[in-house]
Amino acid sequence: MGLNAHEFNARFWALIGATFLGFLGIGTVLPALAPHVRHDLGGTDFTVGLVIGTFSFFALGSRLFAGPLADRRGRKTAFLTGLISCAAAGGAYLLPIGIGGAFVARALQGFGEACLYTGAASWAVEIAGLHRSSQALGYISTGIWGGISAGPVVGHWLGSFENAAAMQLIAALAGAALLWRIPEEYSPEPHDPARAWLPRRLILPGLALGFVNVQYPVVAGFLILHLANYGNSGRAAFTAFAGSILLSRFFLGGLPDRIRPSITFYIGTACMGIALLSIAAGPPGGMAIAATALLGFGFSFPWASIASKVLKETPNGERGSAVSLLGAFCDLFVGAGSFAAGAIAKNFGYPAAFLMAASAICIAAIVGRSVFRGDETASAEVREFAAAANQETP
Repeated sequence: MGLNAHEFNARFWALIGATFLGFLGIGTVLPALAPHVRHDLGGTDFTVGLVIGTFSFFALGSRLFAGPLADRRGRKTAFLTGLISCAAAGGAYLLPIGIGGAFVARALQGFGEACLYTGAASWAVEIAGLHRSSQALGYISTGIWGGISAGPVVGHWLGSFENAAAMQLIAALAGAALLWRIPEEYSPEPHDPARAWLPRRLILPGLALGFVNVQYPVVAGFLILHLANYGNSGRAAFTAFAGSILLSRFFLGGLPDRIRPSITFYIGTACMGIALLSIAAGPPGGMAIAATALLGFGFSFPWASIASKVLKETPNGERGSAVSLLGAFCDLFVGAGSFAAGAIAKNFGYPAAFLMAASAICIAAIVGRSVFRGDETASAEVREFAAAANQETP
């Protein structure tokens, strides 16, 4: 059950604040990372892809640790572990070892993000109540994308990549200090050693989310470089992308709790496909910003649509692992997409990388048909639970 209104506000928004601080540092560094590797450190476009992708592969392996950590040791322990690792990543960027420092930082960032999000998401769903899982995930995403949206502005104001890296370290430590005093009431359940590490029921949802997320390394790694060829401000477009996700998940994050999640999933994938094709065409400044905003709007829905459906079908003691495994699929596809995008951009140009991402969205929509099959005929027990839960006071 969710907490009463006072407890919900005090604890839940503290979680959002800690999440925001963790991702504020990430957002401060991320838009400048590709130009830093490409120009300051002398890397190639393929090197940019490798650096961006390192995060995802380390995050992928870390999900297998973060989920059991959250289920067996508590959501707070996983959350704090993630914030400390994010702080260490900020420090690694400052090491005088060239591109090697960027690889070390991205590895630490991958581990930190895996633990941070797994702890934050599973804890938020428990505080808000299972019947508001989509809304809770939407608010957590607001903290994430709020930080990523504000980050580029902060990074521009700070003036150098080194200052941005220092900001990541400071912000993550501040988030850990805020989180330290928040009480947790989660009681770990006995672990079943016979439980499969990857339940079959998570494979199709994971694949759908994986294909949806192929676009992210393309945007993170090549949006600024691509739009610069058309005289556009890639930073403004990246901020529009992140800001659109922030607003959509804050105001519309609970939509999959109120209507069939399959509807919101397909709205999201349709918007993303249109936006990626528009960006690939190299639109002028205003249209580029509009296209990235549409991409962010569409990206707001698939995760919440699928994750809320999965969490409502998952026992309490396994939800941390479920969140973590869904995230692992995203990391796997983001990592593979990073390497593929780097190779494609090097050999065929930046527009081809965005066309690759649009193709992945089409595949995600096809896989989604199997994920949501039977969505219209949910069991009577689930319907009765949802109706009763929605009558509770937040």
